[in-house]
Amino acid sequence: MTNITDSYKKHAADFPEKMAVYTNGWKISYKEWNEMISKTANWLHSQQSPNKIIALLLPNGIPLLQLFAGASMAGWTSLPLDLKWNGADLDKRLKLANPSIIITNKDLSHRINHPNVQVWDDCLKEIKQSNSTKVPTNEENPQFYMGFTSGTTGDPKAFVRSHESWVASFACNRYDFRMDENEHVLIPGALVHSHFLYGAISTLALGGTVYLLEKFSPIQTLSILQTQKISTVYVVPTMVESLLNIEKRIEKSFKIISSGAKWAENSKLQIRDMFPNLKMFEFYGASELSFISVLSDDDSKRKADSVGRPCFGVEIQIRQANNRIAKPYETGKIYVRSKLFFSGYLNPETRRIQSIQDEDGWASVNDMGYLDEDGFVYITGRENNMILYGAINIFPEEIEKVISLHPNVEEVAVIGISDEYWGQIVTAVIKGTADTMELKKLCKLHLSSYKIPRKWYLIDQVPYTTSGKIARSQLKEIIEKKVNSH
Repeated sequence: MTNITDSYKKHAADFPEKMAVYTNGWKISYKEWNEMISKTANWLHSQQSPNKIIALLLPNGIPLLQLFAGASMAGWTSLPLDLKWNGADLDKRLKLANPSIIITNKDLSHRINHPNVQVWDDCLKEIKQSNSTKVPTNEENPQFYMGFTSGTTGDPKAFVRSHESWVASFACNRYDFRMDENEHVLIPGALVHSHFLYGAISTLALGGTVYLLEKFSPIQTLSILQTQKISTVYVVPTMVESLLNIEKRIEKSFKIISSGAKWAENSKLQIRDMFPNLKMFEFYGASELSFISVLSDDDSKRKADSVGRPCFGVEIQIRQANNRIAKPYETGKIYVRSKLFFSGYLNPETRRIQSIQDEDGWASVNDMGYLDEDGFVYITGRENNMILYGAINIFPEEIEKVISLHPNVEEVAVIGISDEYWGQIVTAVIKGTADTMELKKLCKLHLSSYKIPRKWYLIDQVPYTTSGKIARSQLKEIIEKKVNSH
């Protein structure tokens, strides 16, 4: 298998009437799914695009999944766009990606300033008229997925991923999550996030059934869990908290696969009371590195603070500052080697892909941690200042740049304060006389809503390191003491 959709034709032949996708009462068989994706691929091939990059600004649902899979089959690169991004965020990413086509719907088309915007309803009419048999592919383009991460400035960086990286990752589903073609997988989150997109695509590659929610709803999630043959649910920890609020006990046996943030131990204990026959799998990963380690249900009971053992096909090293390999329990920078990595960052000027791997194939995203004597991984912190809000990465420098525009702000530091529900919440610490309401209005003008600080603190003095930089860890301790004292 060299394309993430290669197995569709075989599934359509082996079990044509088996349900591939279920959403809003609409059932799509594997025979229908293979035909839909083949027609979409042929339609894209007819577009005669020079760079074969397609951007997708669509709500969660079949159109988004169909276009992503169809583009993959055709040898195109898909770029899912987040509906939460404001105009400036969208413009930055579209400029970096330079897509040939952008597909959206009538209600969202006004948000995009681009000459090659197409409306989904019009595209669908053409797709239905396309050939469903022979599918031309572009062998020169092994990339199928483009996403974004951010550097220390908070500016987006485009990265690309190859078919081979996800095909290799499918083995993790089998070995680490113990999944096969008999799975019935519920995807309650937005496909624009790779955790949920991968959950859907990997299930279809294995021959399982995907149950897709158009929008996350804890009530609807529990309803589908009880009324359908669900065996696996992909979640992020914030979703678990929402499920717990319903206070319902369900005896059904199934497994949860969680990522995006460390799952709080108290939440794990509560979810076991709610679902007494639950199996939990929590994995640690990164956009650049994909799966790194997994904490199985059995291991979580004895290694609760760990993020698990290396995933199938993954090697991990802990290196200290002098590049020495650390001994068990010695903290250092986490390095990873596997076939699951992304291809690299896309250079906006040269359009070349820049790998982050060294000559021996190792790479790091600057997370710090250690291994115990059994090879379990523990995260002690992030070398950079990234804030993990739910499953979203937020970089404080971008927010600080906006807040510092106010004339009455002498100094600003944005930090992530621990929160049981969100993991971390964005918190602004201000030295100066600026009014908080004015600062919120300023942020609303320049930032997407989820980047606006939830908490604001005014202080008289900002702590510094010996080199004159803001001592973020010390500042975080000061603010968390204030939070805990209230």
